[in-house]
Amino acid sequence: MEGSRKPLYQLAKSKNLWERRIAVLATFYFIKNNQFDDSLKIAGTLLQDKEDLIRKAVGWMLREVGKRDIHCAESFLQKHCQVMPRTMLRYAIERFTPAKRRKYMDGG
Repeated sequence: MEGSRKPLYQLAKSKNLWERRIAVLATFYFIKNNQFDDSLKIAGTLLQDKEDLIRKAVGWMLREVGKRDIHCAESFLQKHCQVMPRTMLRYAIERFTPAKRRKYMDGG
């Protein structure tokens, strides 16, 4: 995809729930092309979002990153699992083994 990704970062900082959700879900295009940086940066921006729909969307995109590059996803989770909202974390680790899920739920 050509062009600036700056609009995604602007949407991620919006006060509008739907614009923030668009920002994170739009990164799925990049994830499918094995480009994870924008997804992870936006996930970091939205890490403490109060809206459940944002938490679920971020967790979903983190899970998608993990399907393609488990080491990349786990690197992000190791840094942030202790402060991530539980909903976000549960979505992100959904496909992990039970032992690995427990590890992250217990704080990494």
